[in-house]
Amino acid sequence: MVSLDFAAVLVDWPLLLRGVAATVVLTAVSAVAGVTVGVMCGWARAWGPTGLARAVAVYVELVRNTPFIVQLFFIFFGLPSLGLRLSPEWASVIAMVINLGAYAAEIVRAGIEATPRGQVEAGLSLALTRAQVFTRIVLPPALARVWPALVSQIIIVMLGSAVCGQIAAQELSYFANLIQSRNFRAFEAYIIAAALYLGLAIALRQLLRWAGPRFIFGR
Repeated sequence: MVSLDFAAVLVDWPLLLRGVAATVVLTAVSAVAGVTVGVMCGWARAWGPTGLARAVAVYVELVRNTPFIVQLFFIFFGLPSLGLRLSPEWASVIAMVINLGAYAAEIVRAGIEATPRGQVEAGLSLALTRAQVFTRIVLPPALARVWPALVSQIIIVMLGSAVCGQIAAQELSYFANLIQSRNFRAFEAYIIAAALYLGLAIALRQLLRWAGPRFIFGR
């Protein structure tokens, strides 16, 4: 009969708390930077010059068609051979930003291209610059249309941060693995880690759904 001992894992709750905090910080930084990259790349693909749009398309296809762990390993293990050495945490942030940026680019582009052409022409007829038309007329409703998809992608990236423990980034999965290596309670450790990831995902979804209409694209 299997005997579960969650107390053996929960006694190390400070480590779990450190892991949760590190995951939250990684996600927050990566979400802000990744969505910003996605918006810029979405603009480039929808409104940018042909050469820039093609370059962004290559970036998007490259990232979307390779595993996140390969991207992470390339940044952490591959770049030092070129003389660029990064800490596990910085490598994790860069990998998450690059990954989220590529997916967010296609999501944002869909929202931009759904904007009626008449709204753009109306803005131009009012002597607004193309930059003003994009930031004031096109982008806010575009983000409103695709916000649920962006929220889902941010959560996917947050859950994907569990892979970053493979390069010793000290996030939640890293500490869960550390705890189970000490007490050999792997089943309990990973059940608790899964429950914490679930709680983080639900909390993040609710926070972004609340914050989006109030601070990102208006009502």
